Amino acid sequence: MSDASAFPRQFAAAFGAQDATGLAALFTQDASLHSLTGRHLEGRRAIETGLAEEFAGLSRMARLVTGRVTQSALADGVMLLHQRFVVTGLRDAAGGELPRMGALLTVVLVAQEGLWLARAATFAVLDA
Repeated sequence: MSDASAFPRQFAAAFGAQDATGLAALFTQDASLHSLTGRHLEGRRAIETGLAEEFAGLSRMARLVTGRVTQSALADGVMLLHQRFVVTGLRDAAGGELPRMGALLTVVLVAQEGLWLARAATFAVLDA
């Protein structure tokens, strides 16, 4: 993606489609992700595998609704982005729908070969 502000929409679309490969493609090869379920994933391959596992479980029907976003340039080619989401459709082990919740995606984006990719991200539940 050539525009850093497009990252949250692409993240939400891939998450809602349970597209672990598409989500992982938004990250650098050596990126890290602290996922919504608390897993720490290192590297694009681990991010893809870990998210695929989450999409087979808790997040199998989850959707993200975008909220407030802020972004700040940290240096040339480095951006800090905070995106609030409302997460719906999470399922418990028995398949029951969990209450919707707030979440915050904090991501360091880096410009690489004309694209903005995530180098490090934390996707965390927000207190009510």
